[in-house]
Amino acid sequence: MQNNEKLVLALPKGRILDEVMPVVGRAGIEVEPEFANENSRQLRFSTNHPGLDVIRVRNFDVATFVAFGAAHLGVAGNDVLMEFDYPEIYAPLDLDIGHCRLAVAAPVDGAAKEDPSRWSHVRVATKYPEITRRHFAARGVQAECIKLNGAMELAPSIGLCRYIVDLVQTGSTLKANGLVEIERIADISSRLILNRAALKTRPDEVGGWLQRFREAADAA
Repeated sequence: MQNNEKLVLALPKGRILDEVMPVVGRAGIEVEPEFANENSRQLRFSTNHPGLDVIRVRNFDVATFVAFGAAHLGVAGNDVLMEFDYPEIYAPLDLDIGHCRLAVAAPVDGAAKEDPSRWSHVRVATKYPEITRRHFAARGVQAECIKLNGAMELAPSIGLCRYIVDLVQTGSTLKANGLVEIERIADISSRLILNRAALKTRPDEVGGWLQRFREAADAA
């Protein structure tokens, strides 16, 4: 990493973006107007700080950009951090946004009879195969994971599997698709994440932004 290159902040698309932008603003960052254009195909944006650009990518990709040094800092849910477990990422700050939970769900018909302690093998649809395998393996259950990137709630109704592991916020989507939460795996929120190498080689700049975000989160 060249010390004269711009720092890059990776922000997630979608629901979390609306929650994180007030924090970004309180940290003193103003992104160019095109960033607010939902129809824009532009992915990299300048800010009011000449040494800082912002990129807007998928939530899962934020961690990858930061881990490989393409972005120096970013905002990602701890669900993503748990799934990838990149050693190159340092996640020092919970921004107290993006609250939801990662849970196991099953069809409501028969869910009351579920006894997880008696499972030995389960087939699960999820976009979190690593978390899911680890969760079930911790109590000796083999999890056969079917990787899906969306429409998880459809999987049990069409016979793909009995269980899903997915993010749950209100539970309304589960209910609408005849599912019910039967087990909570983890509480989720969004974190400021840093590339460890960038923090070592550019401690004043990267550490300075960490402090700004810490103050911005405290001011919420």
